Order: sequence, then C-alpha cells, then structure tokens
Amino acid sequence: MTEKCFWKFLDGLLRQGRSCQVSGVIDSDEPGSRQAGRFIGGHALLPENYDKIDGDKIAGMGELLLRGKAATRTKEAILIILAHHPTRKALNVLREYNRKPDEELKFFSRLALDECRMWNGL
Repeated sequence: MTEKCFWKFLDGLLRQGRSCQVSGVIDSDEPGSRQAGRFIGGHALLPENYDKIDGDKIAGMGELLLRGKAATRTKEAILIILAHHPTRKALNVLREYNRKPDEELKFFSRLALDECRMWNGL
C-alpha cells in the first residue's frame, strides 16, 4: 500500500461515517501530555466499523508503517487504526513497530500498542 492509496482508502471509509468521539482539552506544555493529546485527537480519524477493516488492508497499513518512509501524519493515522483493530495481525504490527519506532512517535506508538492489547483482551 502506498501513502496515496492509504489516504484514498481512509477517505472513502470516513465518507461512510466516523466512529463516535469524545473530545477534550489538554492544557500542558509537558511533552508527554502533548503527545497524549495528539493520540486522543487522532481518534477523529476512526471510521465507523474500523474493527471490520479487512485483514489485507491491515497488512498493507502495517507494511506502510514498517517501511518507515511515510509521513508522520500518515503513521499516526495508521497507528490509531491499528490500535483499535481487535486482531493479532494489528497487534503484531504494533509490537514490531514499537521495537524501533520513529523518535517523534515513541510515546504515540506505545499508547497505540497498549490500546490494541486492550482490544485484544491482553
């Protein structure tokens, strides 16, 4: 999957509806708080039925994430989607990415892995 294909795919899903959201404000200059805020805000990219995205698409997103050449914004979107996908495939991609995440996504990717573990009952 290319970045362009990913955004086209996600845009198509979002046109069908978005997952219900809760929003809030984090008023802090602490780096961890800012990153947590970005992670929480990233949930706005969750389409309805995100948990039903087919395994081939999840694998394609995983390849795009792990290749390392995608923009940070793209990686964040992929991390959010994978974080909510209740499959071992998504969990395994997140585990692999967390072994050597991009520096600016270390905290974000850790939150994604923790959330995916929760959705997978671990």
